[in-house]
Amino acid sequence: MTSSDLENPMPSGRASASGAGSASSPGGDAVDGGEVQDAGADLDAPPVTRRTVTLGITLLLTAALAAVALVLPVPYAVRAPGPTENTLGEQDEAPLIAIEGSRTYESTGELRLTTVSVSGGPGYPVSAGQVVQAWLDPTRSVVPVEAIFPEETTAEEQQEVSQAEMVSSQESATAAALTELGEDVPATLEVAGAEPGTGADGVVAEGDVIVSFEGAPVETYEQLIAGLAETEPGSDVVLGVRRGGETRDLTITTGGVEGEDRAVMGVYIDPRYEFPIDVSIQIEDIGGPSAGMMFALGIIDKLTAEDEANGEVIAGTGTMSPEGLVGPIGGIEQKLYGALRDGATWFLAPAGNCAEVVGNVPDGLRVVRVETLHDAREAMEAIGAGAGAELPTCSASS
Repeated sequence: MTSSDLENPMPSGRASASGAGSASSPGGDAVDGGEVQDAGADLDAPPVTRRTVTLGITLLLTAALAAVALVLPVPYAVRAPGPTENTLGEQDEAPLIAIEGSRTYESTGELRLTTVSVSGGPGYPVSAGQVVQAWLDPTRSVVPVEAIFPEETTAEEQQEVSQAEMVSSQESATAAALTELGEDVPATLEVAGAEPGTGADGVVAEGDVIVSFEGAPVETYEQLIAGLAETEPGSDVVLGVRRGGETRDLTITTGGVEGEDRAVMGVYIDPRYEFPIDVSIQIEDIGGPSAGMMFALGIIDKLTAEDEANGEVIAGTGTMSPEGLVGPIGGIEQKLYGALRDGATWFLAPAGNCAEVVGNVPDGLRVVRVETLHDAREAMEAIGAGAGAELPTCSASS
């Protein structure tokens, strides 16, 4: 029996009429002189007036307009929990992280990178109805589309940027992981430009290759960062570069970082690494830079004999700089829900995202605050050893 059968039952009898007489139906309808009357009708009901007709038409039009409005595109983007991937596992039957040139080790745990699924980008608008549904769903968030996608960006351009960020993220993660393990990672540090308004603006040129800092040779990214770490913000430094086949010394006035006691030059660097071992990362349909920290942890776990994760499912997110700094990312609330959905009980979150984490952690998930790759590595080891309860978490003051 169909649903319409249940909602509209047939009468228990069948009405018939013959000749000029009348007959009654057990179902309640009466046939008299060719006119059918509803035996259940209220004979005292008020007559239909022009006002009630107008009101009915108005209500119908309002409902129709509301229905149309719900399917119209709106300038918003909807973020939802995306898939997660185990950096110690496989994707499409191939190791997500493959290493040649060094011995690797198995792990019994999982290190899951997390993602956000975004609807409403260029070429994929969302409707008002989808936005309303997202507002009612605690696992999703609604933001103005320009907060995620630059204006006048096509879907193809956004995809290219996302993939370029992913490649850069993998290189930085490999450099940071190997450096954390004590390996030297030689690099050609080519200048990609300068930040406007900084001491390097108008001093360095695109294509310059950095060869020294304060007279000391620079062969790795770590050496340059170590030199800057010993520099007082606002002081002058001498950067040696190779330009057009010649070496020259450039004097740059350093700046500072708000809330941090470290000097910066304002130089954009495009490093080309010479890795001592071959690390390749195979991952499809995921872009952006936010998986950097989990890539780096996966490389460390594979290259060390200890079973750091030790059966635990640890998720996380965060960009990774070559010198091992963990940077904040977008959509962390959705990533928390995605991690829990896929079995994680621990989540490593960038300190820069703590304000968004507080009050939004789903039950069953413990968040650990990290600022550097070294912090994340120590957290991974502590969790695997059953000592994660003492690790720092996000708080209202952090």
